[in-house]
Amino acid sequence: MKWVLLLFGILAELCGSTCMKMSEGFTRVYPSILTFVFWAIGLTVFLFALRKFDLSFAYAIWAGLGIMGVSIIGILFFKEPSSLLKITSIIIIVIGVILLNISDLLIRK
Repeated sequence: MKWVLLLFGILAELCGSTCMKMSEGFTRVYPSILTFVFWAIGLTVFLFALRKFDLSFAYAIWAGLGIMGVSIIGILFFKEPSSLLKITSIIIIVIGVILLNISDLLIRK
């Protein structure tokens, strides 16, 4: 359940960041409002996930998957340029998240 909370919080944060881009500098009303709604949901859910996770671990997952998600959304939906370096960097983030999970499992044993 704790992973569902964390992933839902990350997803809500990604929706908020996407709406922020769509708001065009907060000049469009509905995407602007949705930005804050999704961020509020994301941070609230993250707060509940922190009851079950260490802060350093949860925040690293939050930030890593958030950066990865925003990068992919930017490339796919906003036609941001992609390069081998950008894709390699995303892969390194995924590897970092996996290693964090492994280290957390090893420490808990």
